[in-house]
Amino acid sequence: MDVIRVKGAPNLYLCYEGVLDDLPSLLNKHHFQRPAIIHGEASWQAAKPFIHLEEPATYVQYHGDCTHQEVARVRDEASVVDTDVIIGVGGGKVLDIAKATGDTLHLPVILVPTLASNCAAWTPLSVFYDNDGNFLEYTVFNQSTYMVLVEPRIIVQSPVDYLRAGIGDTIAKWYEADVLTRHLESKPIPLEIALHAAGLCRDVLLREGKNAITALSSQVITPEFLQVVETIIMAGGMVGSFGDHYGRISGAHSIHNGLTYVNETHDYLHGDKVAFGVLVQLAIEDRLDEISFLLPYYKELELPISLAELGILENKAEAISIIAHGATKPGESIHLMGISDRTIVEKAIYKIENLKPR
Repeated sequence: MDVIRVKGAPNLYLCYEGVLDDLPSLLNKHHFQRPAIIHGEASWQAAKPFIHLEEPATYVQYHGDCTHQEVARVRDEASVVDTDVIIGVGGGKVLDIAKATGDTLHLPVILVPTLASNCAAWTPLSVFYDNDGNFLEYTVFNQSTYMVLVEPRIIVQSPVDYLRAGIGDTIAKWYEADVLTRHLESKPIPLEIALHAAGLCRDVLLREGKNAITALSSQVITPEFLQVVETIIMAGGMVGSFGDHYGRISGAHSIHNGLTYVNETHDYLHGDKVAFGVLVQLAIEDRLDEISFLLPYYKELELPISLAELGILENKAEAISIIAHGATKPGESIHLMGISDRTIVEKAIYKIENLKPR
């Protein structure tokens, strides 16, 4: 069995109402005096009422996707002064840019997620895209995030679509880890921890996902809402941080990556495309019973079960060919399943397309 490299958690993780009220004292306690805050426009508007720094700070707004060019630009702006800590405030793209910036500058990183749309706040990696929005690569960093601060009062004001997409992205944790590990005769303890976290991702989100969406729609912080938020951010992150390459990605994310090569999908959220990828992965595995089990939950959560629900309304044969080609490119994680033939992926997508409509 391959060596599993455990990067289990951020140095400090905190999630409670009012955590950002304590940010000045946390910075002081950890001897940070000159933060650079990387943020988006909408994310900063959401977080600004909760952040009151005593220290002078440099503010850098991100532009577009997490690309190598964007990280270089943010790095240059963030390092104009004698910055001693990077603070990322926003969704997955902002947090990935913040992590990559901290890595290039050899600085600790504090992350404040404003959405519960993925586990980017927890995982010590960034997903890079090219300038056209196509998936490029993952980069795993040598150091984990220094601090993650989850403020429920911010996330409960976020758009419902992002929480739904986060649920879709995180349900995939179980299916992608399971397909890579079920054949193993013996599993080391880090992998058992990863699989337990992956099981939580599936079970908690299927059980409480709709309740959390209802709470968010009413902007009410409930126990179910907090369970779902922490499942997405923490449990989702633990699958890869303890399971390493056995717990990060496999078929569903490769389908997501293939979908990014179809222009019509660019306005759809990462988690929505991953959720569709779960169905395609299960079709590849010929696990039609599991697809039938998931479909009522997908309907309840309004997750996509067809290409049309990802904006692909015309030229579907061409789109399926593009998706299958992108999903099976060299280096794609679907190869970890032993899948390299694009026609297998095409047939699986057609299986999903031929499901009975809702």
